[in-house]
Amino acid sequence: MQPPTRVFDKRQTALAFLKLAASGKVSEAFQKYLSRDFRHHNPYFRGDANSLKAGMMEAHQKFPDTTLEVPHVLEEGDLVAVHSRVTHSPDTPEIAVVHILRFEDRRIGEMWDIGMEAPTDSPNENGMF
Repeated sequence: MQPPTRVFDKRQTALAFLKLAASGKVSEAFQKYLSRDFRHHNPYFRGDANSLKAGMMEAHQKFPDTTLEVPHVLEEGDLVAVHSRVTHSPDTPEIAVVHILRFEDRRIGEMWDIGMEAPTDSPNENGMF
């Protein structure tokens, strides 16, 4: 009798990647979860993994106490969307971020991220989260 196989969970993999990267373990996150041909769509960096990795490492040096809280995770086909509350420090505004990750062969092959600082004077009583 063969042992049961573990089902691959894209949602948990996406969360593990984002939380590891946000905690400053960027190299480990990239090595463990990204595909060899990973590409991203962050407009502030070239589209390759190394450029994004360098930017994330620089951000961690600037904001070593960054936290990432996740109120929503959605999955459809090979895509996972993660809605997060990112806080860099007590002195900086919270940021609402949506990461969209596309999976290929159990690895993250592509990523989009959209972020927006929470305004201090928003008229919306529901907030961003």
